Amino acid sequence: MSREAWILVIVVGALLALGSLIGAIVLGVRVVRVRNQLGTLGFGGKVAFYGALVFTIFPVDVLPDPIYLDDMGVLGLALLYLNGLLRRRQERLPRTLPPLPRTPAPQVPRKRGSPGR
Repeated sequence: MSREAWILVIVVGALLALGSLIGAIVLGVRVVRVRNQLGTLGFGGKVAFYGALVFTIFPVDVLPDPIYLDDMGVLGLALLYLNGLLRRRQERLPRTLPPLPRTPAPQVPRKRGSPGR
């Protein structure tokens, strides 16, 4: 291969590695946010949350660390599972506040005998 081809391969590889790193960070932040919304987790939620984070941070992976596709997959699956837990918990919560009654808009008194009539 020529020198220009090697430079192109290295640049494309670096861009892919950077993109997968950013994707893994975004998914990690979303997993943490969903976990914070859930409050207390059951056993399955704790395994999904902590397992995904440990897998992402741990240096031994299925794929080498510059390629975060496996980490993104695990974080994505944990995010789907935790979102399902959050959705089920929100469906079980009773509606604590009754809906507000609708009040009619206040009537503005009209002036009688205005000059336009």
